[in-house]
Amino acid sequence: MRDLSRLIRPRSVAVIGGGAWCAEVVRQSERMGFAGSIWPVHPKAKSVAGRPAFASLDALPAAPDATFIGVNRRATVQITGQLAAMGAGGAVCFASGFAEAHAEDEEGTALQAQLIAAAGDMPILGPNCYGFINALDGALLWPDQHGCTRVDRGVAILTQSSNIAINLTMQQRALPIAYTVTCGNMAQTAQAEIASALLDDPRVTALGLHVEGFGNIRAWEALAAKAYAQGVPIVALKVGASDQAQAATISHTASLAGSDAGAAALLKRLGIARVAGLPELLETLKLLHCNGPLGGRNVASISCSGGEASLIADMALGSGLRFPALTTLQKTTLRTALGPMVALSNPLDYHTYIWRDGDAMARAWAGMTGAEIDMTFSIVDYPTTDPADWICATDAALKVRADTGAPFAMVASLPELMPPDVAQRLIDNGVVPFMGLREALAATRAAGDIRPPSAMPISLPGDQPATTSLTEAEAKEALAEYGVPVPHSYCGPVNTLISRVKSLCPPFAVKGVGLAHKSEHGAVRLGVLTSGLVEVARDIGTDNILVEEMVPDAVAELLVGVTRDPAHGFVLTLGAGGVLTEVLRDTISLLLPVTANDIKNALGTLNCAPLLDGYRGKPAAHLPAITDAVLAVQAYVLAHQDSVSEVEINPLMCTPDRAVAVDALIRKA
Repeated sequence: MRDLSRLIRPRSVAVIGGGAWCAEVVRQSERMGFAGSIWPVHPKAKSVAGRPAFASLDALPAAPDATFIGVNRRATVQITGQLAAMGAGGAVCFASGFAEAHAEDEEGTALQAQLIAAAGDMPILGPNCYGFINALDGALLWPDQHGCTRVDRGVAILTQSSNIAINLTMQQRALPIAYTVTCGNMAQTAQAEIASALLDDPRVTALGLHVEGFGNIRAWEALAAKAYAQGVPIVALKVGASDQAQAATISHTASLAGSDAGAAALLKRLGIARVAGLPELLETLKLLHCNGPLGGRNVASISCSGGEASLIADMALGSGLRFPALTTLQKTTLRTALGPMVALSNPLDYHTYIWRDGDAMARAWAGMTGAEIDMTFSIVDYPTTDPADWICATDAALKVRADTGAPFAMVASLPELMPPDVAQRLIDNGVVPFMGLREALAATRAAGDIRPPSAMPISLPGDQPATTSLTEAEAKEALAEYGVPVPHSYCGPVNTLISRVKSLCPPFAVKGVGLAHKSEHGAVRLGVLTSGLVEVARDIGTDNILVEEMVPDAVAELLVGVTRDPAHGFVLTLGAGGVLTEVLRDTISLLLPVTANDIKNALGTLNCAPLLDGYRGKPAAHLPAITDAVLAVQAYVLAHQDSVSEVEINPLMCTPDRAVAVDALIRKA
C-alpha cells in the first residue's frame, strides 16, 4: 500500500501551471492559513497569484510533499514522471481526458496507462480530480471555492465526485469536516486505499464515503477491519449499479437480486452503515462524531407538542427504529419532574408546564434516557424571529448530556429551524443537533447498523462466461452430490416411462425437460397418477420427461439462489418461493460464505417467516433442514466458484421434518 501521508498532510506544496485554477489553489492555501511552503511553478510567468514562480521543478529548493498538476493531459504524464523521479510525496492530477473519455477519445485509456507507469510508487489522486482539503493542518490542493474552516478534529469525507465534494463542504450543519478528498478516476490510488490513509490521522472521528463502485474487495475488507480496530465508524452513500451479469434472466434470482443487492450485502458484511442521500450522510456523520455507533435501534422522543409526538412515531414506521415502553424508573423520574397533568408515554408530549425552568426540563428530558434507549430525541424548533426564549432548551440539553452521558439529540423538525450558533454549541458539547426529523431517524438507524466486519473473506468468483445451462435433472443431480435433498425421480423418454417409475410413489410432478420457465409453457403438471402418466407426458411434448414424487406436506416454499456478481462476489438470495416469487419480492441477500447462524437470522427477517415458525396452528418448518440445504448449495458454489454463474432452487419445499429442492437451475462455464 502506498504512503499517502506526505500528500495529504504536506509541509510543502507545489502548484504547476499558470491558469485560473492554479492561481486559485495558491489563494485557497493562503486563506486556510497553510504554514508550509507554497511553490508555484511556471516556465514563463514571474508570479502566480502574487507568489514568485519557479521556472521549473528542478529550480525548487526541495522535492515537494504535494503537487497540484494543472496542465494538459499529455504534460501531466511527463510532469508526473519527473515528480516521481525527484522523490515527491504525491500529486493531484487535475486534467481530464483520460480513461473517463474513452468513448469519445480512444487515446485516453492509453494515456492513463502511461500516467500510472510514470507515477510508479508515488501516489496520485485522479486524474480528473479536484484534490483534497486538510482542514486540520490548513493544507489543501483545491482549485475552487469550498466551505471548510480550520478544525481540531472532525470527520473525513471521501467522494468520487468533485462537484459533490464542493457541495458537502458548503454544509451549514455544524459538522466539523477534517478532510475532504476527491478520487477522480482512481487510475492508481483507489478509494479504499485513500480511506485507509485518512484513518492514520487520530484526529478523524468518522469516515463518510460517496461510492460509485468498489473495485478491489480485499482492499475494502482490510479497510473495514482497520477502521473497526481503530474505533472509527464508516458510513457510505452507495450509488450506481454494478456490472452484474444481468443476462441470466432465465431465473427468478437474477431479476430479484439486482445490481444493488450485492452492494448492500457487501456494506453490511463490512459493518459499514448505508444511507440514501447527502443530508442523511451529513447527519449520520454528525451523530457518529458526537457519539460514535449506537448499540441498537431503541429510541425515545420528548416534545412539548402532541402533534410532534405523533409525527415522529408515524415517520419511524418501517424504519426499524423502536419506541420501547417507559420503565418504572423512567415513569418515576418523569412524574417527579412533570407532575400529575402529563400522560406518560414514549413518544412523550410533556406540554409546556415547565418551559423556562431549565433544571426541570433537564430532569424531564433525562428521564427519557436509560440503559435500554440508544438515542433520545428532544424535538425543538427555534424561531427565526426571536429565539431568546429557547435558550433554556439548549441549556437543558447540555445538562442532560453532561449529567447522564447518554446519547442525546436536539431535533429541529425543519432543518432551517436549528440556528447555526446553537448547533455549534450543541455539537461542541456532545449533543447531536439534528436538522430534520426524517434525517434524524435515518441517521439513527444508520448508526445502529454499524457492526464489526465479518472475519470471513468474501468468496471471489471467476470470470468465465456462463455458456451452459444444465437441465433440471442435471442440476438436481449435481446439487444432490453436495447434500441438497431432491425428490426421487425418473428422467428420460416417454416410451420407457412406465417401466421406470414402478419404484416411485404417486402422485407425481411431471415436467418437460429443456424449457426455461416451464410453468409458462404449460410443461408442469402436478398430482398425476400412474394411470394418466403417459397421456400427460405426451401432451407436454418434450423429447424427455422428468417424473418426480411430490412433496405433500410443505408448510412453506422458499427461493434459494446464488448469482455471480463480478463487483461484489457471490450473492445468496433467500426469499419466498414458488410461482409468485417475483410478485411477492420478499427476499434478503447475503454474500458467500455464510454460516448457519447467518442463514437463520436472514430467514427471520422475511415477511414469510411466520410460515416457517408455524402459522395459525400449522406445524413449523424444520429450520435445521432448511439451513443444511442452503449450506449444501453454498458448498456446490464454492467448489465450482471459478466456473459457476448461477444456482437456483425454486421452490425449496419446507416440511415439518425436511427441506426438498423440487426445481433447480445451474448456469456455468
